[in-house]
Amino acid sequence: MDFLIDVHLPVSLSKFLANQTNCSSIHVNQILQKWHTSDAEICKYADENNLVVITKDGDFKNSHFINNSPKKIMRVALGNTSNADVLLLFSIFAFYSSLINKN
Repeated sequence: MDFLIDVHLPVSLSKFLANQTNCSSIHVNQILQKWHTSDAEICKYADENNLVVITKDGDFKNSHFINNSPKKIMRVALGNTSNADVLLLFSIFAFYSSLINKN
């Protein structure tokens, strides 16, 4: 899968995902106007490049249901969580996904 990480999540998450098998990832701070990129521009970029937007921002969920953009979204609803805990969560998810995919 190919991911676009929103500005409210750490660049380290993008690097972590990029190192996973069959994944690529880019952070919003690496494209367009970096952290100044509007939600609409992020959605358009993600859709044009077939990327899953990973975000903490509820506006993307609303846009997905109302405008069907971004077409693919993963909302991280963890509240005030440290970057280390976000990475730990994704590490655990990657570990269990690898176990499931082996069977």
